[in-house]
Amino acid sequence: MVLSPGGLRAFGRIMPCSIGRAGVTAAKAEGDGATPAGVHRIAGLLYRPDRLARPAPWAEPIGPGDLWCDAPGDPAYNHAVRAPFRPSHERLRRADPLYDLVLVTDWNWPDARPGRGSAIFLHQWRRPGFPTAGCIALSRADLLWLAARAGPGTRLAVPAALAGRATRRGLVAAPL
Repeated sequence: MVLSPGGLRAFGRIMPCSIGRAGVTAAKAEGDGATPAGVHRIAGLLYRPDRLARPAPWAEPIGPGDLWCDAPGDPAYNHAVRAPFRPSHERLRRADPLYDLVLVTDWNWPDARPGRGSAIFLHQWRRPGFPTAGCIALSRADLLWLAARAGPGTRLAVPAALAGRATRRGLVAAPL
């Protein structure tokens, strides 16, 4: 998979996608709103079993107490954790559909360095052109298609050449 100005290229398709509100960066920091440049790998696949069928045999269900730690000073930083959990975190089981299906990347994982960014996922977009906090977001249909084909270790290249390029509110230009 390769992020390009035309969208996310994967398995012979180009899919429109949204990226971080601050575009792509080679110097990712927690909370900067940017998508990190580099070569990443798919490290996990999470899904909401109450909302969709298992998208691939290796997918893990998201339960009511599943969270992701985004507290740089915590030993669990940039790792899945379970409620109750006091440090800063994101709920993986959301009321909206954004995390119904999540491809987890290995950005700053498993050996997380504090402050280098957390929870860099591929997930469903709110709507075309709506930026993320640093993730790559796609339509539900494209995300389901991708999850059925990607496996653990699938490469995701986010070229540093995209850093600093203007994006239209986080949308990587692609035909809709």
